[in-house]
Amino acid sequence: MRKIFLSIIALIILTVSTVALANPISGDGYFKGIKLCGRVKVVTAFPDIKVQIVDAFADLKVKKVSTFPNKVGEWQFVTSGADFTIQFVDAFPDIKIKFVDAFPGL
Repeated sequence: MRKIFLSIIALIILTVSTVALANPISGDGYFKGIKLCGRVKVVTAFPDIKVQIVDAFADLKVKKVSTFPNKVGEWQFVTSGADFTIQFVDAFPDIKIKFVDAFPGL
């Protein structure tokens, strides 16, 4: 019984560490040198980041803001003067996001 319990604990730890390592976003909110906050422009080709919108298991929680997108996960959508560009995709994203109303970030 104790062996089974220890095996289950080891499996849980392995699963959690694998999921943590799978996140393409660094602990301080960067993806390939791009801090994931600021002014964002949506494009249809040649984006800085390919993004998939999901309901679960998101790499980043994103809050749409109208001013001062200073914290990781706060995005202000613009048509010019963007800090970085994104393209929404259905498959093979660079990162997965979930839109939220509160508590954006990792």
